Amino acid sequence: MNYLITPLLNDKEIHTLKNKLIEENQNWEDGKKTAGSHAALVKNNLQLKRECETSQNLSKFITNKILSNPLIKSFSLPKRIHGIMFTKSRKGMQYGRHIDNAFMSSGRADLSFTIFINEKNSYQGGELIVENLNSEKTFKLNSGEIIIYPSTYLHSVKEINFGERLVCVGWIESYIKSIEEREYLFDIDAGARSLLSKHGRSDELDLIFKSYSNLLRRLSN
Repeated sequence: MNYLITPLLNDKEIHTLKNKLIEENQNWEDGKKTAGSHAALVKNNLQLKRECETSQNLSKFITNKILSNPLIKSFSLPKRIHGIMFTKSRKGMQYGRHIDNAFMSSGRADLSFTIFINEKNSYQGGELIVENLNSEKTFKLNSGEIIIYPSTYLHSVKEINFGERLVCVGWIESYIKSIEEREYLFDIDAGARSLLSKHGRSDELDLIFKSYSNLLRRLSN
């Protein structure tokens, strides 16, 4: 399965983010409002109104954090970060099995991401389930961690049994549409950077980085 899990937000950033979301008592709405007609049938959560000032400011902050993370940039090759939402789910809420829309008003969805905001032991249930053709994986990450996975995968969120699940979700339009091609490029980049850190610059590495850059030019859209 082609996914990435990595820390994104530090403790101070998480504390600030939580406080700003807690202060927004009046600007939460039914999550069905931004779901497609099919997904809306199984979506049961709350989301911060995108047009409110807090949502817009925090969305810019999250976008900058993602774009400044070298590992995420190498993995996803982001052309655009878009559709960011802050959602919360309380006892009895869940998001049934669905697929994200291929195209949204804000851009194409190649990769989906979820940033877990509150501590995983503060609520029961709420696991993210991501499926591909042959298997499914269940994720419940630590506060401040992000998971990025292909938007072509079916996924769901289990029912909350206790507490409150608070996350940030969004989408990435990549310069590379193909999952396989992104994986090839990520492996080349990761291997080359590892060699660079261990052995320093060399003529051979120059050729690898040259090939990587030229492949990116050829495959990008």
